[in-house]
Amino acid sequence: MNETELKIRLRAPEPSDTDTLYIWENDPELWPCGDNAAPMSRHALAEFIANYSGNISADGQLRLIVTDLDGNPVGVVDLYDYSPRDRRAGVGIFIQKEYRCRGYALQALAWLSVYCATHLGMHQLWAVTGADNKASRALFAAAGFKTCGRLRSWLRQGRRFGDAVIYQRLFE
Repeated sequence: MNETELKIRLRAPEPSDTDTLYIWENDPELWPCGDNAAPMSRHALAEFIANYSGNISADGQLRLIVTDLDGNPVGVVDLYDYSPRDRRAGVGIFIQKEYRCRGYALQALAWLSVYCATHLGMHQLWAVTGADNKASRALFAAAGFKTCGRLRSWLRQGRRFGDAVIYQRLFE
């Protein structure tokens, strides 16, 4: 990826991100996409940032803020359920509405994939998304992830359950 195509940077969370993360984490529209089903306090988020080591081996997770080139936060990308033995992790991504469909998410996944393969020596990343989430499915496919399965009635969506699709990106 050459410098003229660059749209984003990835960085560790900073104390100044607390209010932004507070807004994102407390958006009920996003709760079906993750494991959070209850509001988070500013205090809990500030504590998370204050105690965040950025060491995926120690924490089992890695959270990176996606910024535009001016340093404005536009989203977040997470590695979770890290397995050092199997050299794999789950990946989740969120881009703020007004920044979607501009290539930020695709670049974040591209940079994250290079980081995971090159610096962390990982063998694979995996992701689970709702079968009806066309945007996420298109994103993961464009980022080189392959569909590897479908989980029936996996994600609770209000009073009903929806299917999920599993994606993998293997690093050779």
